Amino acid sequence: MGALGRYIFRATLGAFLLVLISLTTVIWITQALRDIDVMTSQGQTVMVFVSMTAMVIPQLVMVIAPIALMISAAYVLNKLAGDSEIIVMNAAGMAPRQLMSGFVAVTILVTILVAAFSSYVSPKSLRELRRMAAEIRADVVANIVQPGRFTAIESGLTFHIRERRPDGLLLGIFVDDQRNPQEQATFLAEQGEIIENDRGTFLVLHTGSVQRHPVEDRDPTIVLFDRYAFDLSRFGGGSRDLTLSVRERFTWDLLSPPPDDPVYAREPGVFRAEFHDRIMAPLYPLGFMVIVFAYLGAPRTTRQSRNMSLVALIAAATSLRMVGFASTVLGMRSAGALSLQYIALAAALWFGFTAISRGTIIEPPAFVLNLMTALNERLARRFAS
Repeated sequence: MGALGRYIFRATLGAFLLVLISLTTVIWITQALRDIDVMTSQGQTVMVFVSMTAMVIPQLVMVIAPIALMISAAYVLNKLAGDSEIIVMNAAGMAPRQLMSGFVAVTILVTILVAAFSSYVSPKSLRELRRMAAEIRADVVANIVQPGRFTAIESGLTFHIRERRPDGLLLGIFVDDQRNPQEQATFLAEQGEIIENDRGTFLVLHTGSVQRHPVEDRDPTIVLFDRYAFDLSRFGGGSRDLTLSVRERFTWDLLSPPPDDPVYAREPGVFRAEFHDRIMAPLYPLGFMVIVFAYLGAPRTTRQSRNMSLVALIAAATSLRMVGFASTVLGMRSAGALSLQYIALAAALWFGFTAISRGTIIEPPAFVLNLMTALNERLARRFAS
């Protein structure tokens, strides 16, 4: 890779990192806002909130990195064409493969990045996310013992504590239990305490009442009690389900899962589809790069518009990725459907390398150009009027 290749490499890599960081940050923020209740309703700190939501970033990078590479390569090629550098290089006798060297180097780096994230980093992050979520859910005292705050431990179960004394005694307890669709129960107690023993974790209520309202009855039933134990064992720090989901497993675990694995026995097609999706993930950057260079890498005069080629390459790259998504979904039921993504990628690479080697200027068919021109003229007349 000569001086020109290094120049293209630096420009493409810089644009790629900028686009990758920007898109990942925007999408991560939108995803994080959906989990803001980790702080508001469960009383966790900002650091816990950021740490938990950051665990989805590797999953986002796997999907965004090929798109960011496509955008950065298109930007650099448009810049080279706008400055007539591609025409000068072609006139000097430079072969397309020499111009591609810088782009190929960036593509190799992105391929390694996606391969590492898909095979190890992303499953590891999802495992850590599950562990943190389990710890937060298991921390009953931190979740419900927050005076003056209504806290939803899970869907249909809400706690409220008026005051907590230094000795651990809870005052003014309210518990609303709507988990049973056939009956709603509301507990009120003057005081209570959390007790842990070999039988589990219990919220022991003193001097209160329980109001039970079956859905088929018009009036509720109120029962007074001196002492009542509300079972919180399922939220305690006892045994937890350590069964890993398919996305939480490393790639080599998907290749040869144990025959007695309950998840594999129940969903073998999901394992198969996820394994092939992991294989395809590092290949999409190569496919996108070849498509971009095939559409925008050929030399053109300043009078030849590149806008329609840009639209066409976006459509081609989107189609390639959609075929991959569809193949993965269908592959959960039929193993033969998984071959569609390999066929689509092979066809895109053959089409792209053929166009690059011949120096063909790829443009949409004439009827598409005529349709777009007519649409632009119609919009221009409409806005002008």
